[in-house]
This record gives sequence, structure tokens and C-alpha cells, in this order.
Amino acid sequence: MSKDQTINVDQFIDALPHARALGMRLVRVDRGVAEIEMPYDTRFIGDPQTGVIAGGAVSALMDTCGGAAVLSHPDNAGLTATIDLRIDYMRSATPGQTIRARAEAYHVTRSVAFVRATATDDDDANPVATATGAFTAEGRK
Repeated sequence: MSKDQTINVDQFIDALPHARALGMRLVRVDRGVAEIEMPYDTRFIGDPQTGVIAGGAVSALMDTCGGAAVLSHPDNAGLTATIDLRIDYMRSATPGQTIRARAEAYHVTRSVAFVRATATDDDDANPVATATGAFTAEGRK
């Protein structure tokens, strides 16, 4: 992965107000794979009695990570936007723990990129959520 591609993904995240507000941070990016983390923050609690982060924050993290994976794919020559994203929630994220998403753009055509993503907390073997999605792509000419 070139330094320019990493900068482009960082700029993508910085350009998204929701990503900045949620404290998202790029952990890793490499040729169609991205990892982004979101620290636990009491502002995003969905259930005050349990301290569990709202599902919408997890959705935003997975969507942003999917877009970052598409941006970093060598067969995508331009920007991206979400066409469709299906998220399956397996369990609540553990209160107090950072949530990490990992997304892979596993197939890129001239106009669509297909992505798989997983969100975890400290228990990597027990996902918080998984996702599949389609994003716009600008295939290389």
C-alpha cells in the first residue's frame, strides 16, 4: 500500500463528520482491506441501564470501514459511496471496550465493489456484527 493511498483513506475518514464525531481512527489499510476502531464513549450509549453502545454507531463504523476498503483497492480509481449494506448483529459490544471493524473489498467491477466486514471488541472470536455490502466504484480504465 502506498503512502498516498493511506493518506487518501485518512482524508476520507477526516472528511466524514460522523466519523470524526464518533472518534474513528484508521488502524490499518492495505490493498482492499481496512481496519478502523471506535473507542467506547458514553455519548453513544444506546441503553443507559447496560452502558451498551447504540447499534447506529456500530453501523456507521462498519459502513465507513467498508468505504475505506473500497478506496484502498487497487482496482478502484476513484471515490465511493454505499449502495447497500446489510448488517447482522450477533451480540452487544461489551461496555467500556473499543469496537474494531475490519472490511475487505473482495470483488471490484467497473462500477460496483463488494465488501465483507466484521466488528469485534476485545473478544475477537465472538463478533459483535458482520456485514456485506455493495459500494460504488470507478474501475481502472
